[in-house]
Amino acid sequence: MPIRIKLRAPAGQSTISLADNAAVSDLLSSISDATNLPLFELKWGFPPQPLDPSLYGLSTPLADTDLKLNGSTIIVIGQATGDPSEAQTQQASSEQSKSAPLALQRKPNEALKDTPEVPVPSRGGTMVLRVMPDDNSCMFRALGSAVLSDALDSMTELRSLVAQAIQADPNMYNEAVLQRKPDEYCQWISYSDSWGGGIELSILSKEFDIEICSIDVQSLRVDRFNEDRPRRCILVYSGIHYDTIAFVPNGGSTYDTANDIKLFDAKDDEILEAARQLCGELRKKNYFTDTKKFSIKCNTCGWKGAGEKAAVEHAESTGHSNFGEAS
Repeated sequence: MPIRIKLRAPAGQSTISLADNAAVSDLLSSISDATNLPLFELKWGFPPQPLDPSLYGLSTPLADTDLKLNGSTIIVIGQATGDPSEAQTQQASSEQSKSAPLALQRKPNEALKDTPEVPVPSRGGTMVLRVMPDDNSCMFRALGSAVLSDALDSMTELRSLVAQAIQADPNMYNEAVLQRKPDEYCQWISYSDSWGGGIELSILSKEFDIEICSIDVQSLRVDRFNEDRPRRCILVYSGIHYDTIAFVPNGGSTYDTANDIKLFDAKDDEILEAARQLCGELRKKNYFTDTKKFSIKCNTCGWKGAGEKAAVEHAESTGHSNFGEAS
């Protein structure tokens, strides 16, 4: 009986079929041929876990392993081959696109010195903020820490999932929605310095079958993505940055992330209200950026202006897309 496997790769989805006597080497060769990726990592299951069939030996028949591959879905993540021309091509593509969403960075002194906490006695623990680095991957880091891990490769995986979803549904994710051609957007979002937002949250909430609640610090508004799912993740949006809300059970140190709980019962509105209270404390500390009024500078040429609208106009006229909050 043939072994049929669904592949989810950066270029889209496909299905491979292997003979029942196929070896591990046949599997890896078929994946490379189907995805046009000479080097790759594999993940499968939910939440996705690393998969390395070569550990069984390349000549080992798949039937002699404990891998239940028939009917499974494997995520294929491309790896760099070390060809310098690849990096040059990627850099040129990034710089020449004038329609790229803006990359915005906070002032260095915006990092919190004292992170607020909100006790939730009825739930036996405390709500805390887990601050993400300012590296334009903050949204992917924030969500990845809840649904995957804090590892760097989880961000790569999330970016790949976004690109796959866009390519799989061109009617939903068309040029009008993305504000650029879908293929260009998929290439752009794969770069480590590309900033994710509402489109990515909408896609990833469906990929992981969770509701994502994004709380805006300035207004305390709660934006919900993929509402009415059984589990919920809570993110904090402060204008040009995302962080994660975590719950630490009583008895654990709020400074130790080992006991963090970041996925919650979506019907537990008391947890959500405690998260809003925490964001209220953040607002008192001015932990947000008013993107309509803030002073902004272009990190490429040094231009300065006020507000995101001015930055967009500068980006359209120059092709520059790397901006930061001016001192």
